[in-house]
Amino acid sequence: MANLRKTQTKTKKTTMKKKTTKIKVAVKGKPEKRTFKHFLIATGIILLPLAVGLVASALTGNTMMEFGRLKQPPLAPPAWLFPVAWTILYILMGVASYLIYRLNPKTKAEKKLQTAELIIYFVQLFFNFMWTIFFFRLEMRWFAFGWLIVMWLMILALICMCAKNRKAAAWCLVPYLLWCTFASYLNIMIAILN
Repeated sequence: MANLRKTQTKTKKTTMKKKTTKIKVAVKGKPEKRTFKHFLIATGIILLPLAVGLVASALTGNTMMEFGRLKQPPLAPPAWLFPVAWTILYILMGVASYLIYRLNPKTKAEKKLQTAELIIYFVQLFFNFMWTIFFFRLEMRWFAFGWLIVMWLMILALICMCAKNRKAAAWCLVPYLLWCTFASYLNIMIAILN
């Protein structure tokens, strides 16, 4: 009888355990359990910039064809390079934002820094989206240049903030900063030439 009770108790305990899918992720050498929900959140964060880029591209429509007819400055890349470069940059931006998001702050100061970094990240992402509209759809090339400079400063600030504790995130953003520097040159030269 006692053995039957022990078996029933063990059965109840095993059926009462909550079943979740776990994914192990190594963080600083220690395996860390992550749920499937966390995996979906991470995927969403990483793919968000790509979605923003696709929506901006859809809203600009066929203006890229018209853009190709404008006088191009020296060093202007071929049209096919832009979607390739932006796809890579958007993925790197998403990875950087995920690296910022996943850090578990231990102090209030670290939490404030993480919050500030995420705010700057999302604001610059909005600036990125709107620059496409200003430059291509509305053809406000001089305004778009000023807008791009503000965005460039936000990216630089974000890299500097991440450089201490989130070096991988900072490095993911460096190609984006370099491309935006080049885009600033293209923006102002197209404004001057056209």
